[in-house]
Amino acid sequence: MKSRLSREQLYLTTANGANMSIEVSTLVAEGSKIVTSYGDGVFRFGEESIPGSILLFPEAVYSWDVKAVDDITVDSFAPIIEAADTVEILLLGMGNRLTRVPMEWRQALKPHGIVIEPMDTGAACRTYNVLVSEARRVAAAMIAV
Repeated sequence: MKSRLSREQLYLTTANGANMSIEVSTLVAEGSKIVTSYGDGVFRFGEESIPGSILLFPEAVYSWDVKAVDDITVDSFAPIIEAADTVEILLLGMGNRLTRVPMEWRQALKPHGIVIEPMDTGAACRTYNVLVSEARRVAAAMIAV
């Protein structure tokens, strides 16, 4: 499997007010989708931009017809269940804030060996990137913010 470095530039202000930047590099499999930014209703993967909510897998990203948590049904997870042989963790980016996940969602995913981990969308993006860099079997369903 080929790998590539993914670089991110972080800008920090120290306690004494000095500005500094740090470049963070992670080794990821060649062709893996890494979220480079999100916001204003758009997710970015390097040069590629996808408007609206998404279903994200390490090798592919798809539009997801969900605008809010209330739009999600068990059927919304059908593409994740279809890919169950490659997914063990589903990160659910719930928009700007975390809400309780209905038990029926967990029960729909569990027989397929998929655990759902709810969080706000920003945390889902960051967690997804880390898990992909660890070559974990992860997917994300994220509501655009």
